[in-house]
Amino acid sequence: MTPRTSLSTAIRHFSSSSRACGIISNIGKQPIPIPPNVTVTQSPNSLAVTGPLGTASVRLEPYMQLTFPQPNIISLTVEDGAVKNQRQMWGTTRTLISNAITGMTEGYSVPLYLVGVGYRAALEEDPRGVIDGGNGKRLNMKLGHSHNIYVPIPAQLTAEVPSATKIVLSCTDNVALGHFAAKIRRLRPPEPYKGKGVFIGNETIRLKAIKKK
Repeated sequence: MTPRTSLSTAIRHFSSSSRACGIISNIGKQPIPIPPNVTVTQSPNSLAVTGPLGTASVRLEPYMQLTFPQPNIISLTVEDGAVKNQRQMWGTTRTLISNAITGMTEGYSVPLYLVGVGYRAALEEDPRGVIDGGNGKRLNMKLGHSHNIYVPIPAQLTAEVPSATKIVLSCTDNVALGHFAAKIRRLRPPEPYKGKGVFIGNETIRLKAIKKK
């Protein structure tokens, strides 16, 4: 009798069972194009993406496999798409790889708008330098408090303040970019009565009517 572990290894395959059951990831199954100025290097547990803006790494789970149907195309498969976790990570990892390629070639940016009387921001040198992972710059913001708010810019991000009420954040990692943008938004979330606050991109809110006594 073949031991269970040996039998499992012997029948191990990628994605055929998911296709047989009709269960696939609509996102994960999409092939990923590789631009000419990008190089990908696979290791047992990760995929390194190198482009003009640097290098990013995407973790690969043991049940995933990368194939190259064409020299400029990556295809990602999993052992069994019927397994919920594998199916979820299939689409997630495919998105992370695609985002890494975009980040290393074009980068990401997002604008933030300060809406409110007296709300303003300025970019200045951080007196603490690069302590705690900063890049030496910080945002000095007035957001309706009795004091100014200082936020150091992380090392992997860059910030511009083209006007007193607009901040533009840029990064090669859209996840880190989103987290930092959300951090600034939390300092003064948009409120629904006067529409004041920090807005990300084209974010809008529905204003509520003020009840009169």
